[in-house]
Amino acid sequence: MEGKPVVRERILVVDDDLKIVNLVRAYLVAAGFDVITAGDGPTALDKAAGFRPRMIVLDLMLPGLDGLEVTRRLRETSRVPILMLTARGSVAERVRGLAAGADDYLVKPFSPAELVARVEAILRRIAHEPEEMLIRHRDLEVDVARHEVRRGGHRVDLSNLEFSMLAAILRARGRVLSRDQLTESIGAADADVVLGRSVDVYVFRLRQKLGDSADRPQYIQTVRGVGYRSVPA
Repeated sequence: MEGKPVVRERILVVDDDLKIVNLVRAYLVAAGFDVITAGDGPTALDKAAGFRPRMIVLDLMLPGLDGLEVTRRLRETSRVPILMLTARGSVAERVRGLAAGADDYLVKPFSPAELVARVEAILRRIAHEPEEMLIRHRDLEVDVARHEVRRGGHRVDLSNLEFSMLAAILRARGRVLSRDQLTESIGAADADVVLGRSVDVYVFRLRQKLGDSADRPQYIQTVRGVGYRSVPA
């Protein structure tokens, strides 16, 4: 008697067609994956931030935000692999998806078995790529695995929310993150307590703990009217 498949990785499947979602989920679960789903762009971003899937299967045509915009926003803070699905098979559409940051492309109608094979191939490839578990910026070290921050070798105690914000800003490597993007980066649980301008309050507290200054920043720079970015090293 065969046992149940061993859950290996969490996959986020995003499509507004429930039949496709159920079909893809069934095949991925049978292959041993843990699957979560979303039916629109904003929900996809929320679940990507909250559940941090190992990979995303993302439809191009979505309500709220289309797949291209979801991909662009994800790429501002994340390297999560993305397999894009679309009913449009033109070269131009494939180029647009790949240029936005997708890792692979599959045209509808597709074979579910091929989708699983592509997911597994992408995950095999990235398994050999080192994950960014230790982020360094100037004299800061952010140890993601241990959830620790050190400044000049000395530990800095941060809340979970502050830690997530700092990691997101540093991972962006100088790209500006808007307040909404920072809110998306901290996870669904914490996002509920962060609204609009309150992001500024949390960044202020984060700066205080890091010994940073808004006037002469060493780590976090304010971009007026836009958001925040890391100070060039």
